[in-house]
Amino acid sequence: MSRTIPVAILALVAGAAAAAQGPRVLTGAAADLVKANGERIGEVRIQPRGNEIFVIVNLARAAPGRYGVHIHDVGRCSGPGFESAGPHWNPTARHHGRLNPAGHHLGDLPNIEVGPSGRGALRFTINRTLNSLMDADGASVVLHAAADDERTDPSGNSGARLACGPLRSFSV
Repeated sequence: MSRTIPVAILALVAGAAAAAQGPRVLTGAAADLVKANGERIGEVRIQPRGNEIFVIVNLARAAPGRYGVHIHDVGRCSGPGFESAGPHWNPTARHHGRLNPAGHHLGDLPNIEVGPSGRGALRFTINRTLNSLMDADGASVVLHAAADDERTDPSGNSGARLACGPLRSFSV
C-alpha cells in the first residue's frame, strides 16, 4: 500500500497555513523598464513608508529629454504599444494632471529629466499604501515618449508608451 499524500490535501494544508499567518505584508515592489524591442533602459523601486509609498525611478539608457512617467492600473506590459498596462492608476476617480485643480490620478508622477549621459532619476511620494497599489492584477510603470503637461486628460499629452515595467511585489 502506498503511503503518498494526495497533492490536493497538501495544497489545502499549505493554504490553511498561509491563511493562519495573516495577510501578507508587502515590503516593496520593483520593475525593469523595458522598450518594445526588449532593451532595458531603467528600473523602478517602490518602498512603503507608513501609509505612503516612495517611488524611485532610475533611467540609465534613455535618450536625453523630458518624459512623462505614470503608474498604470494593470501589471502587464505587452508590446509594442504596452496598452495591456491599462489606464493610469486612479483609485480616487480624479482627472489627469498633478496641476489639475479638480485633483489628479494617484498614478500621475512628475516628469523625469534625462541628461546627455542617458541617465535620469525621479523620487516621489504617494499618499497611499503599497497594498492598495498591488491589487490582484498588479500595476506597472510606463515611461511616455514626451513630457506630461500635468493638466490634460487622460495622459497629459505625454505621447506614446515608450517603455514599460510590470511591478513585482515582495513580502515577508
